[in-house]
Amino acid sequence: VQLVESGGGLVKPGGSLRLSCAASGFTFSMSAMSWWRQAPGKEREWITSITSSGGNAEYADSVKGRFTDSRDNGKMTMYLQMDRLKPEDTAVYLCMTTWGGGVWGRGTQVTVSS
Repeated sequence: VQLVESGGGLVKPGGSLRLSCAASGFTFSMSAMSWWRQAPGKEREWITSITSSGGNAEYADSVKGRFTDSRDNGKMTMYLQMDRLKPEDTAVYLCMTTWGGGVWGRGTQVTVSS
């Protein structure tokens, strides 16, 4: 089971980024997935989860209305569209599946700064 995040980078406040989480080694289409983030000196924070079909997603209040979680089961990839980014969104973003007891990717760095 492997998860690989990509798409992070440096963006100015108010800008956008789209993260990807490429999955392999398990039945992706049967697994709910989630995005988390961890800022320096802070605990890991859940930000969104999406059902196996992609038909429903839930969001933390801190990102609701700005971030959109989606997935393409044919490509075994989950996406996180991040709009109206703020400096406080700066963190390492990680995807996670509960398959096999829980597997995490290594993360991708997002930095929001002018």
